[in-house]
Amino acid sequence: MAGYVRKTVLNPGDILERAKEVLPERIGLSRSKGSKHGATYTGQEGTVSISAHPHSMYTEVTVQTDQLRTSRMDYEIQKFLNQLPYEVGDRGGPGSGDPS
Repeated sequence: MAGYVRKTVLNPGDILERAKEVLPERIGLSRSKGSKHGATYTGQEGTVSISAHPHSMYTEVTVQTDQLRTSRMDYEIQKFLNQLPYEVGDRGGPGSGDPS
């Protein structure tokens, strides 16, 4: 029901590896499907599908959830995407309203 898009300088493999580390810990989701350019995670909070495709110097990351934008899961997905570096040398990081 909610969708997000983010560009990053990371390659698809790095993005999916970060998702594998972060999503189970933060949201309690388990990976149910996976490929070279995407993964699906499911759990009590709902379902998240991540797709990462390289385009020139950037990778476009698309995330779809089956929850409303106001859900806890969507909040955590937005935090995850904000952690992805946009430019070379960018460290990514919490949003202005998030603690470090």
